[in-house]
Amino acid sequence: MIQNTAALRGLNGIYAKPGSQIVVFYGREGCGKELYIRHFLKGKAFFYYRAREISAEEQKRVFLSEVMKQYHIDPEEAEFDLDICFRQMQAKDGSKLVIVMDEFEHLIRKNSEFLESFMKLRQESADGGAVMLLLCSSSLVFVEHKMAPLMGKSFYEIDTIHKIAEMNFIDVVRAFPQTPVSECVQLYGVLGGIPSYLKRWDAGRDVKDNICRNILSCNGSLFLEAERFLRMELRELSVYHTILTAMAAGYSKLNELHKYTGYSRAKVSVYLKNLMEFDVIEKVVSFETGREENAQKAVYRIKNTLIHFWFTFVFPHLSDLYLFQPEEFYELHIAGDLDRYLERYFVCVCMEYMKLMNRAGRLPIRIHKMGTWVGKQGTIDIVAQNSIREKIVGICNWSKEKMPYSYCEKLEMLMGQAHIKANHYFLFSGKSFDPALRKLAEQDQRYTLIDMAQL
Repeated sequence: MIQNTAALRGLNGIYAKPGSQIVVFYGREGCGKELYIRHFLKGKAFFYYRAREISAEEQKRVFLSEVMKQYHIDPEEAEFDLDICFRQMQAKDGSKLVIVMDEFEHLIRKNSEFLESFMKLRQESADGGAVMLLLCSSSLVFVEHKMAPLMGKSFYEIDTIHKIAEMNFIDVVRAFPQTPVSECVQLYGVLGGIPSYLKRWDAGRDVKDNICRNILSCNGSLFLEAERFLRMELRELSVYHTILTAMAAGYSKLNELHKYTGYSRAKVSVYLKNLMEFDVIEKVVSFETGREENAQKAVYRIKNTLIHFWFTFVFPHLSDLYLFQPEEFYELHIAGDLDRYLERYFVCVCMEYMKLMNRAGRLPIRIHKMGTWVGKQGTIDIVAQNSIREKIVGICNWSKEKMPYSYCEKLEMLMGQAHIKANHYFLFSGKSFDPALRKLAEQDQRYTLIDMAQL
């Protein structure tokens, strides 16, 4: 599932540079970090250590023990310290050594010795050859909000910080070559682009069966996974669960969440900030048109796909989850609303299509900026703009069998509210189009219809 991706190419590009480097490589749990590391280390001299959440003294003891074991050092020959350890690791043939410190937050939170030794490794010219120190972590909160203050001046010695992104939709399609693209949209809207989740999806089974076996069954590999993920770095789960329940039900503004939950606006703001730091939710910014009186302000939505699915369909009905069989629960609470839920993810797929076509030079204008206009009376799914403000607007239909002509009429109304004029219209449908829309596209070259076959 992880091949010659941008992340791997980036690591190998840094490794190829002369001299020593310090690289921070991180991503949320399940992002495939360990698999990336294994692929990167192939054919290279390396030392790998995965830090534990233990005392500083025990951490040092375990680390020294693993160094001695790998490098066949008799512990009675000398009393090792960390600096000597790192020097001992350096390759004798002058080649670059990769030292991987996985979950490195456990090293530097409690023991400044490790951090000091890392910096010496970076600053001193190594007698035995250059070193690439790869500091890896599964904690987004630590790397993005706590690492810099903890490291102080040493933070500026880091050469590169790379965040492992979720797999794009095109990557998901490539990972499931025998699965129809329409089913890939569905699994993408349930699991997102997390490699460790996607590995559990059985391409030989349909969407319903996969959801029942993996998510709804008490023996499923992703049963309660959404709640377990929240427990990793968040406390006061009752507050977070309440806020996420409200958001999944459609309450997206600060004031709406305040009224629904009964928590003060200040409290809701703090917890929203924490959820954003953990990449669970995001703040949706409407495409700027210069006239914002009809646009929504400060709209929040759940970003983590599995958490969004869980709090939309499962968490509000936990009693039924334990009472009914998975197939019964699916028919009762998921089947009727799944297509409506997937509309948002189909928009993401269509945006990715636009980006790919833009990169290939196959759009009528060269896009420099793209987003969604979020209005008080509706949303323009895609607004794309070039350097001289020429625009493409797009609307997306997943749930209806045929995109109705009324979608075009509503789009024109919303464009008026947004004060947008478009040079081109892209209409995306997961199934088909109303004959009136097909006739419109034949008569007006500004309109382009894109169905699932083209996607």
